[in-house]
Amino acid sequence: MTFSAQPLRLSTTEATFEADFKARLHWSAQADAAIEQRVTDILADVQQRGDAAVLDYTERFDGLKVSGMTALELSQDELKAAFLAIPEKQRAALQAAALRVRSFHEAQKKASGESWSYRDEDGTVLGQKVTPLDRVGIYVPGGKAAYPSSVLMNAIPAHVAGVGEIIMVVPTPKGEKNALVLAAAYVAGVTRAFTVGGAQAVAALAYGTATIPAVDKITGPGNAYVAAAKRRVFGTVGIDMIAGPSEILVLADGSTPPDWVAMDLFSQAEHDELAQSILLCPDLAYIEQVQQSISRLLPEMPRAAIIAKSLNDRGALILTRSMEEACVISNRIAPEHLEVSSREPHRWEPLLKHAGAIFLGAYTSESLGDYCAGPNHVLPTSGTARFSSPLGVYDFQKRSSLIEVSQAGAQKLGAIAAELAYGEGLQAHARAAEMRMK
Repeated sequence: MTFSAQPLRLSTTEATFEADFKARLHWSAQADAAIEQRVTDILADVQQRGDAAVLDYTERFDGLKVSGMTALELSQDELKAAFLAIPEKQRAALQAAALRVRSFHEAQKKASGESWSYRDEDGTVLGQKVTPLDRVGIYVPGGKAAYPSSVLMNAIPAHVAGVGEIIMVVPTPKGEKNALVLAAAYVAGVTRAFTVGGAQAVAALAYGTATIPAVDKITGPGNAYVAAAKRRVFGTVGIDMIAGPSEILVLADGSTPPDWVAMDLFSQAEHDELAQSILLCPDLAYIEQVQQSISRLLPEMPRAAIIAKSLNDRGALILTRSMEEACVISNRIAPEHLEVSSREPHRWEPLLKHAGAIFLGAYTSESLGDYCAGPNHVLPTSGTARFSSPLGVYDFQKRSSLIEVSQAGAQKLGAIAAELAYGEGLQAHARAAEMRMK
């Protein structure tokens, strides 16, 4: 079967651009009512029946019938055996990617994840104590594709942060285990792993069962059921984010080979029919060349059907007045992945404020960031890069304020606190401060 892709063509000079642009960007993060209700029922059932409910849903949704929960837990020996069984090239690639991801997150920890304190002029000590979470759960998708890279990106920063236990859950439809995912868990230092997925896995991590321990935070992407479940358990546990479909935005000045840009657009479109791939460029002739590359290269792609639907339904090739205008539009979109495919990427980078990750220069394909560049590939989607950040070491740590007031400091601070406390009508607050004053 032959598939064709014609992403929507827009120009910022057209009178209808704003309306057409907003319509193309629109995507609702709200799960439909049926999904919400189903997830609510599953969460409640797992909270009440624990392991028995997890086993029932694993049989129902993954087609995996087992006699007990022990059959769903992957031992460290099994993870190690998977690592040793995969081809040498895959072992080397996993270890090289893990080293780069670990190195980046070690640097991140040094920059922002250390405790600190200082002593002011009256001897009062003020500071911040940074401590890791005790136990986290990482969700690894296992539906349309297997994602060993997601294991590395979730488990390694948790490990670097000093998390005591890392519990991995991954669906294995029909019991088919992906050796590369298991090997990645071994390389990344996952503590325990279970072949459980969906809302039931999120529920088990949030509430705990006789077999799966309750965690403090759940990270990692999943389908609509997983996203809805994470939204509902937030407050009982922490979560990283509610991830929407994957996105790529390419700012191009026309200097990059058009085949490269077309393939970069494919790289996100192949994830999911709802993924979004957009090109912003001030050169109409170049946009035409990219469209020609799309048409020529698409038949070669194994996931051509998914790519075609994604590009036709949500993709766009947008002609801008200038690269400056392209940067303004990019900030409005706040994309998950932003490629600056230009001869002068550092000229435009200062104008770019909102993006999950910024890839500078023609040789920096987004796919390198997905697998092995080092920075995390778990990124904010659907415009949330306006106010949120990539997954990192800081997501697996928490901060406590440190306050040690000296006798001299109690005299000065006590007067200030008492005055404000009396103003708020909180006499005990004021008296507690005054009792420490001479």
